[in-house]
Amino acid sequence: MASSIDEELNHLDQTFRDAFHAERHVLSFGEYLELVRKEPLHHTRDATAYLSDMIRHFGVRIQKGPLGEVTRYGVFDQAFLGADTDQEALIGQEHVQGEVVRALHNFTHIGRTNRLLLLHGPNGSAKSTFIGCLMRGLERYSECDEGALYRVSWVFPKKSTSRGGIGFHGKTASSSGTGSYAHLPDDELEARVTVEIRDHPLFFLPLQERERMLQKWRPKGAPLPRYISHGTLCQKSKKIFDALLLEAEGSLEQVLRHVRVERYFISRRYRVGAVTLGPELSVDARERQVTADQNLGALPLSLRALSLFEAAGELVDASGGVLELSDLLKRPLDAFKYLQTMIETGEVALSNQTLLVNSTWLASANELQLEAFRGHPEFESFRGRFELIPVPYLLNFREEQRVYESHVAKRLGVHVAPFALEIVARFAVLSRLKRPTPNRYPDPVQGHLSRLTAWEKMCLYAGAGEEAPHDSSGPGVAQSLRPIAPDLWREYRTTPEYEGSFGASPREMTTLLFDAAQDARFGYLSPFGVLDSLDRLCERTDDYSFLRIEPEGPGYHDTRRSRNELKTWLLDRLEDEFRQVSGIVDDRSYEDLLIRYFEQVSYEAKGEKVRNSVTQAPEDPDERLMGEVERMLKMKEPKRDYRGRLMSRVAAFALETPDLSSIKSSPVFRELLAALRAMVFEEKRAELGNICRALREEPLDPKGPYAQVAQAAKKQLIERFGYSEASVRDTAIRLATERFG
Repeated sequence: MASSIDEELNHLDQTFRDAFHAERHVLSFGEYLELVRKEPLHHTRDATAYLSDMIRHFGVRIQKGPLGEVTRYGVFDQAFLGADTDQEALIGQEHVQGEVVRALHNFTHIGRTNRLLLLHGPNGSAKSTFIGCLMRGLERYSECDEGALYRVSWVFPKKSTSRGGIGFHGKTASSSGTGSYAHLPDDELEARVTVEIRDHPLFFLPLQERERMLQKWRPKGAPLPRYISHGTLCQKSKKIFDALLLEAEGSLEQVLRHVRVERYFISRRYRVGAVTLGPELSVDARERQVTADQNLGALPLSLRALSLFEAAGELVDASGGVLELSDLLKRPLDAFKYLQTMIETGEVALSNQTLLVNSTWLASANELQLEAFRGHPEFESFRGRFELIPVPYLLNFREEQRVYESHVAKRLGVHVAPFALEIVARFAVLSRLKRPTPNRYPDPVQGHLSRLTAWEKMCLYAGAGEEAPHDSSGPGVAQSLRPIAPDLWREYRTTPEYEGSFGASPREMTTLLFDAAQDARFGYLSPFGVLDSLDRLCERTDDYSFLRIEPEGPGYHDTRRSRNELKTWLLDRLEDEFRQVSGIVDDRSYEDLLIRYFEQVSYEAKGEKVRNSVTQAPEDPDERLMGEVERMLKMKEPKRDYRGRLMSRVAAFALETPDLSSIKSSPVFRELLAALRAMVFEEKRAELGNICRALREEPLDPKGPYAQVAQAAKKQLIERFGYSEASVRDTAIRLATERFG
């Protein structure tokens, strides 16, 4: 057993050694310059360019959404985390991603970070999640060859070692006849001085020579960050450099023998290049003298007389990466006034030195803090140095539901019944919407907008092809407004009270779901328990500001109406799923009928003949079939008007796809299919009521007249729709009472 353990440890040791050398953890200055020559763009970046490259490294994709195409950056998917992806990923917020990337792009072209990115939004809108994704991305990127980062330290060999010929690759003579102490083992070193500020290794080159070399190595036209072109050594390194240069009688080569270039990795946990700072009350950098430390007593005589100071603090720890100033505006103004000078110059003045700052500054604040700050006399002086980026609550209930699926459903450990999460997601989005202002839009749609309900607007934002459970603005009105849905979304973006700046917080909704899952009546997360929890929450008007907003128009800020609509919608959906498993109506036959109907209407709209599938002879569109379907749908307007309006809603499918193979993906198809089967099913609802009453029994009565049908329905509900036996029974009880009583 012992030998087996030794073999494992030896194998592990060799693996670490191989990785250490492959990743080039320790280099001499000459070896590092060779890396720069081979990959000049990778090794001549400031923190902002590095962050931009990291975002691109994880990929970019264009995805279609209900409001048009959006750009999604892969780093926010956090796929590299494996099992933890769902817990840490950013859901939605593509607009915020685009704004941050745009700002970083501008900084890269300017040559330096000249603004602080202030993410502002209501509590729980994913500001910290957004920054956390960037920091974890930086951690992973710094482990890649493309994202390798290097810092420097000073090494001083023992006298017996320094007399020998130490080469750049250990104890091997270098091609230039000089040697580097970078690869000496610790037992051959007299002293080692770390540079905590993480100076860029190129700062050892004089400015003019640095510029000449980089112009030769870098592609023409590629902007060079000011940090690289004008950056200089920190005070500690500068003093050591000057003392060694004096001792070496001006030989730069002799000085660089003492430089060790070391690879480092960004780590949020260890505060290396990724630092989060709370609302403390001081400048985020400080210094202390280190030359009084006995550990540095072994320095050469020429250095012992120097007064060396070590810088510390969040600005130092974040060098080369990201500094997050969490809840920045909770600080008194005097505590962050230094940001004005730092952003303007890229430097922070300490007692004994000026600190060159190389990091991207991200801050967060909620809307109440920002609104108070806007009224401060100093706001205008900060406004030019801040990039304000709003981070609203999600307005797409499908994305909101994904939040609860990852943060609630996977942690509960109990059954989650169908629609339990979706109810909360819909309620949350309904509470965040504002009524549109019709006179901002073209005349043809103003009438529709004045009647657009909050429920229908919610469905527009999610691309859901459904009407409100009741009191809708009229058949197809919401769908006819789909082309201007992006305009509706942008209408309030630039106003202080934009959509998503108020409403139910995901944090509160998460707590509500955890509480509802403990409802002793069910023993699982039931949609009926969720509805009851929403009723109790809406009674706490003193606790939640969104409950105190006066209702307006058809359903906006009206939580009572929202809950009634949610209950009606829930019962509709539950009844529909029970209908589907009951075998009373065959969906496939009605789908085929609708496909044929759309085909006939399409040919009629284009004035074309239909080819008979048997004789292949051209024929007029089948008026009998179209009339029969329209009769079943209870059409109440002239057929020409009805068909014209219908085809305008599905033009992308019907007019350009003669076989209409993709019509099923059209919202209008789903809407008409639901209306068609509802009409047919209306005559047979009593039969479903009997099935529900049979399902109320536990166990099922094997001698009951509907026992066999009920047993088959229960099996399908569990396997096809994700019910449990308990949720089947509870749903059957509720439907039998509320719909078939």
